[in-house]
Amino acid sequence: MAPDPSELKKAIRRDCLARRDALAPDLRIEKSLCIAEHGAGIAIEPGTIVSGFWPIRSEADIRPLMFALRERGARLCLPVVMDRETIIFRELVRGAPMVDTGFGTAGPGEEAEILDPQLLLVPLSAFDAAGNRIGYGAGHYDRAIARLIAKGMTPQLIGIAFACQEVEAVPAEPHDVPLAAVLTEEGLRGFADDA
Repeated sequence: MAPDPSELKKAIRRDCLARRDALAPDLRIEKSLCIAEHGAGIAIEPGTIVSGFWPIRSEADIRPLMFALRERGARLCLPVVMDRETIIFRELVRGAPMVDTGFGTAGPGEEAEILDPQLLLVPLSAFDAAGNRIGYGAGHYDRAIARLIAKGMTPQLIGIAFACQEVEAVPAEPHDVPLAAVLTEEGLRGFADDA
């Protein structure tokens, strides 16, 4: 009998998050700054709606990258957990107060405009060389991506991780949408559709 993909994903998630958690805080900061530098290679047009995230736990801190993208003309938004099933993306504007937005995250309040991102900087637990990713297990991004696709959009997905989160293979399921690229402290790596 073939192993259950969801059980395999749980084990991979646990191992990769333990590796990420084991990085010393000062090393995570250094690696996050490298991620921001390499993120200069992300191609955007002025006005592109980019979803980022405020870091939680031991995630890479991409705030410097987000602000650099804003300087290049991006319109920024952050995910907001609406319920156990849904996240939306609220516009992040200068000077707007940040509020608790669920799962330990912070983001813009209810007064912020809801946007549909064209480029998503996606936090993840693990990724492989084929562009498959494992999230945190709640499926929020999977459903948000599916909603954007149902609207006729083709959002560009760039995974954000530390290099230690790469694994040999992620058990991809039919609902999984592969990443266009992954951004780590080692650089921006694209995934070919025909690889």
